[in-house]
Amino acid sequence: MVTRAGIVVTGTEVLTGRVADRNGPWLAEQLRQLGADVGHVVVVGDRPDDLRAALSFLAGTGTDLLITTGGLGPTADDLTAQVVADFQGRVTRVDEALEQRVAAIVERLMARRGWRADRESTAAGVRKQATVPDGATVLEPIGTAPGLVVPPADGRSGPPVVVLPGPPGELRGMWPAATAAAPVRAVLAGAVELRQETLRLWGTLEAQLAATLRELEPGLGDLEITTCLREGELEIVTRFPGSAQPAYDRLVAALGQRYADTLFSAGPTLDELVAAALVERGLTVATAESCTAGLLAARLTERPGSSAAVLGGVVAYANSAKEELVGVPPELLAAHGAVSPEVARALADGARGRFGADVGVGITGIAGPGGGTADKPVGTVHVCVVGPDGALARALALPGSRAAVRNRSVTVAMHLLRELLLGGPPA
Repeated sequence: MVTRAGIVVTGTEVLTGRVADRNGPWLAEQLRQLGADVGHVVVVGDRPDDLRAALSFLAGTGTDLLITTGGLGPTADDLTAQVVADFQGRVTRVDEALEQRVAAIVERLMARRGWRADRESTAAGVRKQATVPDGATVLEPIGTAPGLVVPPADGRSGPPVVVLPGPPGELRGMWPAATAAAPVRAVLAGAVELRQETLRLWGTLEAQLAATLRELEPGLGDLEITTCLREGELEIVTRFPGSAQPAYDRLVAALGQRYADTLFSAGPTLDELVAAALVERGLTVATAESCTAGLLAARLTERPGSSAAVLGGVVAYANSAKEELVGVPPELLAAHGAVSPEVARALADGARGRFGADVGVGITGIAGPGGGTADKPVGTVHVCVVGPDGALARALALPGSRAAVRNRSVTVAMHLLRELLLGGPPA
């Protein structure tokens, strides 16, 4: 039987989108690695009734383990600990030893940052954070907020609730202690291995893949397959117990045969493939970007250790910048215009030459919403990649918003790099 978990993310700032939820997805993946399948991630504001309703809903779905994030601070709207205590039928008391430890942390933090605060209000906040349910396991604070593992009170049934702080750094630092707590260990002791694998296609329609999966469905058994289309890449994510590995192997073989011309990865992301190829081949890369204004350089340097391969990039937005910084000939601009395959090639050659890189990438286009013409409408983009093995170029006509055009252009550039370095399906 699959071990099930549910997550409640608290915080009005998350509910309204002012802060993106980084905790729910991270916890879901950590739980999967431990063999627990997350059925729901629920986001609620800082309202006790909504948190209580979310806990009741998840407990009613057969969930074996509940996790909450956020609402453990010293302010009046931080009520998670009390709501969970009530939900589990437990009274709360001040843990005086914990109060002293939290107070010491707060004192050090205030001294380090030069903060001043009213001692009485600070002490009240510390006391609030040190108020814990009877019978709960206290998880030592990474910041100022302790976490909790709260089992149901004696005589009550239901899952234990792990109460974690909202800041991702604190939550992640506390996670090992949470999974080591006895109530959590007891739940996870019955978990079975839950594998997750990803295939990535470039240039296959989602409807076409759906038809293939329907055809293969009778032989897929316990495989849980989801597909997601992002920036032209089609991800096939499959989750399954270890016993279903033969069925997954059959799926991979079938898709590899059907989509040999578009399947570019059986695991690593596009960015991981490009980064690894540059390092393995001992090559360096530089960029010259116009409409994407450095987004490609940012993507190439997002991974730690990228300095081993990425030499630099130029944002050459104006024609004068293209001429002076990258060396695009003014007569080329005059003859073909800034948005042209010729200028994209010149940008790639210029980036390669100015930085002394093995590979150069040039991007130029019209991201919109204005600036388009009848001959070159908004969404017209030219991308070129030049390297030791030759050059690859693409002319794009991209729909969507300014952000969509820019992001898709960068993805195409990354696929051109992948094709130039590794071969495989064309970008």
